This record gives sequence, C-alpha cells and structure tokens, in this order.
Amino acid sequence: MSTITPITKNILFVAGDVSGDIHAAGLIEAIKEADPDVRITSVGGKRMQAVSDEFLYDLASKGASGFIEPLKKMPLWIRLMNQIREYMETQNPVALVVVDFYGFNHQILGMAKHRHIPAYYYVTPQVWASRQYRAKRLAELTRKMFTIYPFEPEFHKKFGGNAVFLGNPLLDQLPLPTEKDYHIPDHKNHAWKLGMLPGSRMGEIKRLTPVFYQAYKEVLKEFPNTQAYMFLLPDADEKVFLDLIGEKPHANFHLVKDLHYELRSQMDFLLACSGTATLENALLGIPMVVAYKLFWPTYQIAKRVIKVPYISLVNLLSKKPLVKELIQYDATPRALAAETMAMFQNPAKLAQMRKELLKLRASLGEPGVAKRAAAEILNDLKHE
Repeated sequence: MSTITPITKNILFVAGDVSGDIHAAGLIEAIKEADPDVRITSVGGKRMQAVSDEFLYDLASKGASGFIEPLKKMPLWIRLMNQIREYMETQNPVALVVVDFYGFNHQILGMAKHRHIPAYYYVTPQVWASRQYRAKRLAELTRKMFTIYPFEPEFHKKFGGNAVFLGNPLLDQLPLPTEKDYHIPDHKNHAWKLGMLPGSRMGEIKRLTPVFYQAYKEVLKEFPNTQAYMFLLPDADEKVFLDLIGEKPHANFHLVKDLHYELRSQMDFLLACSGTATLENALLGIPMVVAYKLFWPTYQIAKRVIKVPYISLVNLLSKKPLVKELIQYDATPRALAAETMAMFQNPAKLAQMRKELLKLRASLGEPGVAKRAAAEILNDLKHE
C-alpha cells in the first residue's frame, strides 16, 4: 500500500451531513490503516470525530438541504469557513477531502485551490439531477472525484472532470441479506412490521414525522396488529419526535435507534424519506414507498430545476418506477396508508418488489470501496 512522502502528513476532511459523516469516517479509517502516520483533521460529525486526530466542528448536526434552508445557516457557515481558512494557512495540509454537501464544500474547495492544496471529492454531489453547471466548477476545483453511481464519471468527463467509479460505500455497510434475515409475517393475525424513516435533516423530520404517524393510524384501521417502528439517528432526541406526533403514541408504535440495521432488515414495508435511506432499503431488500415534502419556496424552485424523472435513487438506478413516489401535496397520510395496505393485502407483490430491489446491488460495484479510494488518494499524493 502506498504511503505519503511529504514532511507534512495532515489531511483535512470536510463533510456536512449524517450520510457524509458515515462515508467520510470509513475513508478516514481506510487511509489510517494503509498509512498510520497520516494525521487527520476533520469537520463533520460524531463518527468522523471518533476516528480523527483533530476535530474542528460538528457540522453534520447542523446540515441543511434545498435552495432556501441553507441561507439560514450562512452566519454559521461563514464563521466555520474562516476557521478552516485559518487552518489551511497555518497547518498547510497535504490534501483536502470533501464529502458531498456541495453548498458548503465548493467554498472550501476554492480555498484549497487558491492555496495549491490538492483536493479530492469523495461521494460527489448529484449535480446531474439539477444545476448541472456546477459540474464545471467541480472539474476546476478537484484533482479527482470518486463517484458512487456508475453513470456519473461519463457525466463529469463532459465538463472536464477527472472522475472514477470505485463502487458505492453502502456496500461496505450492508452485506447481502439472506432469507433468514427477513421477518416472516403472521398473515393470519395480520401481524405486519411497518418501518418509518422520516429523514436525517430537521426540516425533513418536521415535515414527515407527523405524516408518517398519521398514516400508521390509518393502517391500524385495516390491520390492527401492525407494529410500527420509527427509526431515529443514534444521537436523536426522542422528545422531538414525540412532540411532532402531538399525542400519546399507540401502544404498538416504537421509537428505535438501530445502528447496524438489524431491526430495519426485519421490516415488511417502509415509509421512507427520499435520500440515501431508500438505497439502503434496496440493498436490504425491503419494499417501500418514498415520500418527500419541501419548504414551499424550495419546492417551487425545485420543480423548475430538477432534470431527472424520479426523486428516489432506487427508481433512478432501476430506470423505472420500481417504488411509489409521493411528493409534496401527494404525500398525505391517506395516500401513504393506501400504498401500505395494498402491499399488505398482496404478499406476492411484496416478495416481487424485494427481488427487484436486491437486483440493484449488482450495479453498485463491489465491497471495499473505502480501501480502494484510500489507495488512490495515497498513491496520488506519493507522486505529488
């Protein structure tokens, strides 16, 4: 395995949301395993903090998405950018690695470019879906980009970008499930397990948590023995979710923290916020309906700039409406419940969707993505 030869072995990592924190932590571990002398300084989340030598700020817990919401974070972002600028000037890191989160990270890339610090993008933002002009900016600011979908390198090459597909890092987190991993529902008593993933950002959580809970109450009218599980992030405050529900939850409703997917893999069906979670569900082979609700001004802008036919990664990768998508005003409790009950009434359809979802795994490469990316970065820096 390659090691870095320059005197300074500081690498600066920056991620701005929960999924970026997870992916960055995996890459940091792979780099330090390959070259233990590398010193990592990071801005990100708790997982990055646990594997870094120096941690500057927990940005992942403050993440914002969309067009309007990030504006509210600008004072914080400006302060943090100044801190990162000072770090670059005083510590002169040998490289910068940024993970997704374009709105913040393209500014950090600009700082690195100005100071001749080589920059790498791990998990490139989905600029092919909207605002494609950003791809040219990425090409100018990065030495190399590591994409997580097989069609992305060709897209970036059109704009002059140096992009490679090494596989999707979710494959390292989610081994191929077997039949024994799945829940066997009690059809006689309609004892189904319904999971809920209302998102990782506070805006998503606020908009979808009450909708998902009300959908569950609708399902109970037809399937009263259904158990529901709302999956929270490890550091989430349960009180926030209980306040959003606005009433004492049903006895069969559970707030859970499932760090290693053991419980989620037991779900028969999922209500999922659009995002990385939908691809996780596909790799686990769990059927779902995808919902998304945006801040109203953001939705109006998004309708005009989104360039892809679907919002869920599952449908984009399968190139067909494999899972139902309910967006904005269509994402109602009644609509979500109707989709859920239709699946519970047709177990054969559930089984078929499971098979179709698991087929997507083959298009995402092989496990070991972080190790391959670490090798490329270290080898590149060795020849700096």
